[in-house]
Amino acid sequence: MDKKEKNTLDEDLIQAIENTAENISTDENVEDNQESREKEANTGEKILNFAKSKTKKDKSSAELEEAKKQIEELKATVQRTQADFMNYKRRTEKEKEDISAFANEKIIMEFLGIMDNFERALNAFDDEESSVFKGVEMIKKQMEGALSKSSVEEIKTDCKFDHNMHHAVMQEAGENPDEILEVFQKGYKLKGKVIRPAMVKVSN
Repeated sequence: MDKKEKNTLDEDLIQAIENTAENISTDENVEDNQESREKEANTGEKILNFAKSKTKKDKSSAELEEAKKQIEELKATVQRTQADFMNYKRRTEKEKEDISAFANEKIIMEFLGIMDNFERALNAFDDEESSVFKGVEMIKKQMEGALSKSSVEEIKTDCKFDHNMHHAVMQEAGENPDEILEVFQKGYKLKGKVIRPAMVKVSN
């Protein structure tokens, strides 16, 4: 119930009481006036009924407001619960993906050692047109494709030295500081995580 309605009801109640007082004052010198008594009784009954009605309306309004408040609180709780559940679901899915990816890290590291040997074997060949060279090169490319499907990528070395990606095992004077001059062993990342930094020579 808004303030305007409440004020109107209060004014009606006051008016009803004033009418009763006026009736009583007018008839107070008339003895055994049956009509006056009946009028007073009817007016008093009207005041009582009006007061009951007003109380009932006030109570209903208060209950309605309380119900609305509880509904809003429940809606807020449901929304928070849904948001928490979606965050939990996304976090769980990511954890599953990470577990699946990094569970193979040890096996992948062993394959990287084999890749190093293929690289050395290819560098040792004098005749790159020989069938043996082409066979070794084909196997190496197949392994590279398999590693790529497992989210393994080679770390770039045609850039400035980055201690997060590269491991400097030698330094040499150069025109540009922190320039990678030579790569001794390739580095790799698994889903963005460095599992083996590149071993390089850096200018100082």
